[in-house]
Amino acid sequence: MPKVKTKSGAKKRFKLTGTGKIKRKHAFKSHILTKKETKQKRNLTKTGLVHKSDVSNVKDMLNI
Repeated sequence: MPKVKTKSGAKKRFKLTGTGKIKRKHAFKSHILTKKETKQKRNLTKTGLVHKSDVSNVKDMLNI
């Protein structure tokens, strides 16, 4: 049996926390920032968690 490869895009985007949850970054923070409020940009900087309905898909991509 060959080794199962991790999806390299997912490897760059997700991290596992100590309790087993999956951290992610928010979208919409890369460009066209002039029309966004300061509060919105500040909140997009913070990390979030992957929703429980998506956790199984992300774990499959990361081979966890």
